[in-house]
Amino acid sequence: MSCGWFGAFSGCKGKHGVNQTRVEGILTSDVKCFSYNSLRSATTNFHQSRKIGGGGYGVVYRGVLRDGTQVAIKSLSTGSKQGTHEFLTEINMISNIRHPHLVELIGCCVEDNHRILVYEYLENNSLASALLGSKSKHVALDWPTRAAICRGTASGLAFLHEESEPPIVHRDIKASNILLDGNFNPKIGDFGLAKLFPDNVTHLSTRVAGTIGYLAPEYALLGQLTRKADVYSFGVLLLEIVSGRSSNKAAFEEELLVLVEWTWKLRKEERVLDIVDPELTEYPEAEVMRFIKVALFCTQGGAHQRPTMKQVVEMLSKEVHLNEKALTEPGTFRVRSTSHPSGINVSETSRAEKQKQPSNPSVNLTHSYSSQTETTLLPR
Repeated sequence: MSCGWFGAFSGCKGKHGVNQTRVEGILTSDVKCFSYNSLRSATTNFHQSRKIGGGGYGVVYRGVLRDGTQVAIKSLSTGSKQGTHEFLTEINMISNIRHPHLVELIGCCVEDNHRILVYEYLENNSLASALLGSKSKHVALDWPTRAAICRGTASGLAFLHEESEPPIVHRDIKASNILLDGNFNPKIGDFGLAKLFPDNVTHLSTRVAGTIGYLAPEYALLGQLTRKADVYSFGVLLLEIVSGRSSNKAAFEEELLVLVEWTWKLRKEERVLDIVDPELTEYPEAEVMRFIKVALFCTQGGAHQRPTMKQVVEMLSKEVHLNEKALTEPGTFRVRSTSHPSGINVSETSRAEKQKQPSNPSVNLTHSYSSQTETTLLPR
């Protein structure tokens, strides 16, 4: 998979933006180049009633092409945090890979200042919407459905890490990037932050990009990226699916523990099944316990202590013995806010932790706090 056309793409802008003919020559044969007018027509002039998602990057609309095909149309805002490089990355990443648990890119539009991606349409939106969203969008998911979502997502991530050439680190595995088709089969989407991982490289030093609540501590604080950063994020996602709670919104008990911390505390108190979503009135205890243990293995503080995604797929797919004695306390990255929404004052980053952080770190994070923030590495 080559990134060699990045330079050609960025260099083909004319007076009115990117030359469409040149774009068509750059894109792979698997990716269709749409005109802006055709996508505007498909979304009824990008009408609000067609909106199915959104974020800092822009808005996602449900569209219907002239041949009747339903599609998801991701229109990046002009002030999008996802810039030209990320846009091109997303095209390059997913136009060359196919897997049942990865969202299929159908085409794109690069016309004037418009940057738009066209994906296959998935009827049940995202896992965040179905499981963690508002009551109007909430879907009651039984345990077999949740378990299948866990295994499918793990399978797609294992493909990116170990079968794609070169390997791909997604960097933003979270519930809103797991999309669900009509049968609630999961597909990993949004590759805008993904990184190609060259052979014979142990880790990349890079600016931090991702979402608070899912970030591995060594990546969040030091910018050290390996495939194990995705493994950590997947472990957090597992706990969300089991508990039905959002990792970057919910806080537990007087200490305002994050989801991973709370799970570890309950495990030490031998009541870990207390995290199970109350909506799950029936579930196989042994299997749910195994999934929780896998999540804790995935979120261990040391990246080298976490399993590979291939191992995770195996652990989720069949009964295997998990050596709990090898488990270590999870590492947790959190944002400390001087004006926390709860009104509680929280401590500053310790001097030792500050020394661990790179000088002038470039951090691009999605989180729910609007006040000044600082970071800490837990456990304390």
